[in-house]
Order: sequence, then structure tokens, then C-alpha cells
Amino acid sequence: MEPREWFVAASTAFRGVLPLIGDVDLDRPGLGDWDIRALLGHTCRAFLTVENYLAAATGATPTVDLHTPEDYFRATRARLADPTAVMLRGREAGQALGEHPQQTAAEIADRVTRLVTDTPADAPVATPVGGMTLRAYLPTRAFELTVHGLDLVRALDLPDDPAGGSAEASAGEAFADCLGPAVDLCTRIATPADRLALLRALTGRGQLPPGFSVL
Repeated sequence: MEPREWFVAASTAFRGVLPLIGDVDLDRPGLGDWDIRALLGHTCRAFLTVENYLAAATGATPTVDLHTPEDYFRATRARLADPTAVMLRGREAGQALGEHPQQTAAEIADRVTRLVTDTPADAPVATPVGGMTLRAYLPTRAFELTVHGLDLVRALDLPDDPAGGSAEASAGEAFADCLGPAVDLCTRIATPADRLALLRALTGRGQLPPGFSVL
């Protein structure tokens, strides 16, 4: 799946979850220290960073410091992955969605998906950890939309492996096409030791330790 195709598919799946979030759900547990509002706000950052980083590169001399999504994740892990800072940014992003967060999130998703569709793949993107092309950056945002979209599905107690035609059943199923590229990116981000642990777990030769993550 091409980066733009993955991003659009993940955006579409995310949009499908939004009507299933009731106002009474916003204060329910979302993920870790986040309630569902904060999780929704953090997920919307996957759209807003595309918009903001494209704008930041406008008029500047294009530079490509990071050539792949893996380069980006490794750079952010070293510089921007402080758990407390991430948690606070998520809460702030949730509050920034205002009185009607589901509607605001839908507007953001639609606006940025149009922007991505209309922008050349080699357009420069100015991230805090270095310049990239949009083509290289988009998989990192599609990955975030896939992972956190499924986090929202779980937090809402919706089936993520459904059999049925209801909106609730289709919420998790909508992400099905995104799972392959997300797992592939996980293996590319992983260290050699992590890949060994993943291979053993996937082939029934071991179990992943509690809290295991390639991020």
C-alpha cells in the first residue's frame, strides 16, 4: 500500500469511529493516563502535524535529513518521546477540540485528507527532527491513525474483529487494510533484538515480555 493510500484508508477508518463517540464517552478511560477526549486529541495530531509541517516548509530551502519513516521514529524516540510531555500534549490537544470534539475532529480529518490528496508526494515537510518529503513522512502519520484509531475502538468497547454489518461492528474492521503496512513498519523500526523476539512470538516459540514496544 502506497503511503498516501494508507493515510487515506486510515483517515477514512478513523472518521467512521467518530459518530460512535457519545458526549458521555469523552471522560471515560482512553489509553494510559488519557481519557477518550485526550486520546481523540492526540490522534488528531496525526493530521495537524502534516498540515503544520507542510506549512513550515513553505518558502524554505528544502532539506531532506530523514529519508524513511524509520529514520523519523528513531529520531523522535531520541528527542521527543518523553512520556510526561506526550501525555500533556495529548490532554492539551483534547481540550483544544472544544465543545464539540467529534465534529472538530471530523473537520480536521477531512481538511487534512484533502490537503494530502492535493499535495505532491515529494513536497518538503519540516519536522522538529529534520526535513523530509511528504512521501516519507505520511507513513508515520498513517501508523499513528491506525494504532490510535484502534485504541479508540477498544476504549469504546467496540469489536475490533467483527462479524456483522452494524456500524459498531464495522468500526474495527475498517482498519483491516491498514494492519499490514502498520505491522511492516513495526518490524522496520524494531532493533535486531526486538525482531528476534517478534519472530519467536509470531511463530509460537516464545512470548513477548510485558510492556514490549518497538517505539
